[in-house]
Amino acid sequence: MRLIVVLLLLSILTGCGGSAGGGGGATINSDAGCTGSCALTTPSFLSAAEVNRIISQAVKEAQAHLAANTTIAVVDRVGNVLGVYQIGGASNATITAGRAVTGGLQGVAVGAEYTAISKAITGAFLSSEGNAFTSRTASQIVQQNFNPHETNQPGGPLFGVQFSSLSCSDVAWNKAAGGSRGPHGAPLGLSADPGGLPLYKNGTVVGGIGVISDGLYSLDLNILDTDMSVDELIAVAGSSGFSAPTNRRADRITVDGRTLRFTDSEAISTNPAVAPAMPSGGALVDVPGYFTAAGGVIDGTAFNTAASGYLADSSGNFTGLNAFVLVNGAGVNRYPAIAGTDGLMTQAEVIQILAENIRVTNRTRGQIRLPLGSQAQVNIAVVDTNGAIVGLIRTPDAPVFGTDVAVQKARTSMFFSRTDAYATLNAQPGFVVGAAGINNGAISQYTTNARAQISTTAFADGIAYSNRTIGLIARPFFPDGINANAAGPLSLDYSTKWSPFNVGLQLDLVGTKVVNNILTATPAATCSAVSANGIQIFSGGFPIYRGDTLVGGIGISGDGIDQDNFISFIGLYNAGVALGAGSDIHNAKVAIRADTIMGLPGGQLRYVNCPVAPYLDSNETNVCDGK
Repeated sequence: MRLIVVLLLLSILTGCGGSAGGGGGATINSDAGCTGSCALTTPSFLSAAEVNRIISQAVKEAQAHLAANTTIAVVDRVGNVLGVYQIGGASNATITAGRAVTGGLQGVAVGAEYTAISKAITGAFLSSEGNAFTSRTASQIVQQNFNPHETNQPGGPLFGVQFSSLSCSDVAWNKAAGGSRGPHGAPLGLSADPGGLPLYKNGTVVGGIGVISDGLYSLDLNILDTDMSVDELIAVAGSSGFSAPTNRRADRITVDGRTLRFTDSEAISTNPAVAPAMPSGGALVDVPGYFTAAGGVIDGTAFNTAASGYLADSSGNFTGLNAFVLVNGAGVNRYPAIAGTDGLMTQAEVIQILAENIRVTNRTRGQIRLPLGSQAQVNIAVVDTNGAIVGLIRTPDAPVFGTDVAVQKARTSMFFSRTDAYATLNAQPGFVVGAAGINNGAISQYTTNARAQISTTAFADGIAYSNRTIGLIARPFFPDGINANAAGPLSLDYSTKWSPFNVGLQLDLVGTKVVNNILTATPAATCSAVSANGIQIFSGGFPIYRGDTLVGGIGISGDGIDQDNFISFIGLYNAGVALGAGSDIHNAKVAIRADTIMGLPGGQLRYVNCPVAPYLDSNETNVCDGK
């Protein structure tokens, strides 16, 4: 996928002031011309008073729409829940795909507070100083066709991202274990239901607001029309004064020639500037594991400080590369570069792989970032064959969602390339939650389909699978983008079962723990025995080999999928060159890559796909050829 930024932005790169929607409140300099370092030079966070103001603005809009049951959640950039406020008391939201399909999360009723938190986290986690995305943007890029409602188009570029940043992820902290340090997990993962917006101060992301008032946790099925979503209008009013910089919004960015959506309507009914300092007409509510109402709303944390869980690297391993890491409560790196726990990679090799990947990142043209010519910003994770994280670094303004996703990608590409993947998958329990009436069947349905559609020895024969490959066989149409086709082996039938709330293997591996978290308010410690934070099914991950031996996986997330794909592939190749023949670390040899499997519908699978001319400092083209 090629991502192209709208050229009109060349005239407005320095910002234009003002806030989105209605009369608006005083903007907190949200349109400052930040390009990735404002959070470092001017640390910003939401104060408790500002959280109350945001909620109050949203409450007034909800009351104007007579939205009797409304839940409003505000989070900071790393997912700390700063306040959850309800009008009309406790209520549920029913998960619905808006189509006559069954299974998965379809029809499940969950507490509205959980959906509002997931929406707020989505707005915060998907955004940065270079791009501002909403839950409506997410809806556009996770469905079976891109754009939704356009048939015979490939699946969304971030197909599957909704099942990331889950509360059962080992990368995410829950409130009790993590304090203020992020990233925190979202109860339902990332949301595709309009009503989640990012919040900005001084040109940088400081959090997100999520709203639900219509009783439905759904998505936008038709990108070609314009909705008047009350959830979204309430969120727009709440974000007034903290709205996304106009020249960073999703509706200023195009993907494959298609303009992304930020909101459908911002025609709010109230003037947020005259909302009272404190909300009234409802109350703060407890959400066990996420927010305690008794103490009132709380301050957010400033990003890239020890309190946020993200901090500049001080190891000396990545000097001059502008590397950042995740830290614990004592400010200690959670995932320092270490030798593989399986004894198959040395610490020096892990350091070299991480360093070469960040070097490539620092040269790569960002494709979902403004202004034009910005450097890519990504998260980089390396795992060993046990799935243990043996190193994780990032650039300073990489979107937070990519922290968890980079690890998912590394684990996914590594796991499916193992010779015991078939047996391990078959041993996993299916997605069954009797209390919610869910029974998606055995995991073996997917391995059986893979052996019928891909290879009679699939996932046990040493073939190397990249995330791009796994993504292609996890689509509801195989090959991807031809709506008349049957589902891929890791997916489900589109007409009767598939939806973004029931995608197949990806959800079935984690679904029981996701639902039980909501039913019991006790987040599980790990999402799955296959991958402790779940698998991911879009590009940006590759297995790592020494000679003919699988030794780990690399995952990249934060920019366009072709950029993630390119950086991880070339970064690993460059690390092999730097380490030399004595190490013999490299990408999978061509002979064992999944794109050597022939005779499939549409020809063959894809393993790697790179941008034609990705570098900022070079006109070099076709850089992945021969590697």
